[in-house]
Amino acid sequence: MLERKGIDYRRVDLLPALHKPILRALGFSGATVPALKLDGERVQGSRAISRKLDERQPEPRLFPADPSQRTAVEEAERWGDEVLQPAARRLSWWMLRRDRSTIGTFLEGTRIGIPHGLAVRTAAPIIWTSARINRASDESARADLAALPDMLDRIDAWIDAGVIGGPEPNAADYRIGTSVRLLLCLEDLAPPIRDRPAGEMAMRVVPDYAGRVPPVAPAELLEPLRSRVRPVSPSDFVSSRSESPAARSSRNVS
Repeated sequence: MLERKGIDYRRVDLLPALHKPILRALGFSGATVPALKLDGERVQGSRAISRKLDERQPEPRLFPADPSQRTAVEEAERWGDEVLQPAARRLSWWMLRRDRSTIGTFLEGTRIGIPHGLAVRTAAPIIWTSARINRASDESARADLAALPDMLDRIDAWIDAGVIGGPEPNAADYRIGTSVRLLLCLEDLAPPIRDRPAGEMAMRVVPDYAGRVPPVAPAELLEPLRSRVRPVSPSDFVSSRSESPAARSSRNVS
């Protein structure tokens, strides 16, 4: 979003789980990332940052000027933040906990203050802690994988309706696209995602995304995603504020 606005910035990379005390030491009140210091003001969370950037520099816009279009973008952004992102994070940490052999690929291009080799060798407790913080478990993975087809259908419907996926990315594109791009790093999930509209949109929003996780999920957990072929109408999801697929699926986990 900063690049789209043409705002110069300096990126600081923080190791997962260890970022919380560092953020507090830097004067941020919360423990979430992304965190931004802009004109002396500290802002945390993608949704707060997107609004602050439009306030600071209105063009190019991250939210449409038309009220109804803005409402649709805000709803998609909210869903991406509250439903999709937690699921993508849980699945990523669950899979890394099962196989951390490629953890070093996520460090490519980062500057974390310690040698990458040392970070890789000491990754086990960070992965365990991050999985616990994100509540990544076998039960959550089963629920998230069962819900993922509906999540992707929802994204495809928003793209078809023009809410996201247009020539000029908006705040919801960035919120949803980054999470789908993370899912594309998971080799179990990439094949059924990358060629659908959601995957193509994510690749446009984030062409370069470091990291990969080898296949680790039991085949039966992947069957709902690999077998989903039904067409979706934009009206199925675009205006819906009903209970999320993840919430519905979580009740059915044994």
